[in-house]
Amino acid sequence: MKKIIVSAVAALGMLSVAGTGSAGDLQGEMTRCLTKHANTRQAAKVTLECTASAGKLSNCKVVESEVPSKGFEAAAICVAGALPMGGKSGTIRVPLRFTGA
Repeated sequence: MKKIIVSAVAALGMLSVAGTGSAGDLQGEMTRCLTKHANTRQAAKVTLECTASAGKLSNCKVVESEVPSKGFEAAAICVAGALPMGGKSGTIRVPLRFTGA
C-alpha cells in the first residue's frame, strides 16, 4: 500500500507531516480519514479555518476547496484533529494537500 502524504502550512509557520516524531501516528490518522471519507487515488486541496488551543485544532470549517468530491472536505476536518499545533493559539488557516496514490 502506498503512503498518502498531506502537507499543511499554518498561518504562523510550516508543519511537516512527513517529518519526525509523531509522523507515523499522523500518517496512520491520515490514511484512516482518507479511507473513511474519500478516494485515496485522487488529489485534492482543502483549506480549513480552525481554532488552535493547547496544541490542538478545533471548530474547523472548510473555507476553500479544490476537490473532486465532498469526501475530501470531511477527510480534511478528520485529519485536522491529529495535526500538531505546538504553542499556536487563536484562529488559523490550515491548507491541506492530498497527493493521491
